[in-house]
Amino acid sequence: MTNRELALELAKVLSDKKAIDITLINIAEKSSFADYFVNATAGSERQLGTLANEVEDKMAELGFIPKSSEGRPETGWILVDGGDVVINIFTRDVRDRYSLDKIWSDCDIETYED
Repeated sequence: MTNRELALELAKVLSDKKAIDITLINIAEKSSFADYFVNATAGSERQLGTLANEVEDKMAELGFIPKSSEGRPETGWILVDGGDVVINIFTRDVRDRYSLDKIWSDCDIETYED
């Protein structure tokens, strides 16, 4: 499975669990630490935790073990480090505050639509 295929699989899981504004950012040309960001917005802190758990479960199902998971639902941001694919799940206000999509706007950004 390529890194893009993994990013798409994880975006699908997020979409299936009702995350919104899902983007895939190809950072391979600009970064040495990963090839893709998958960014998504949760509707609540509770959903944020659930989405992170679903992503970790899907990765395990596919044979990928996340390197780490950082953050807690009450902080508004959970990062799941899958190595070459990094998943950022935010609440709306935290996503707006950090603007990762804007910071990486010189990369190829794809909106995921199921």
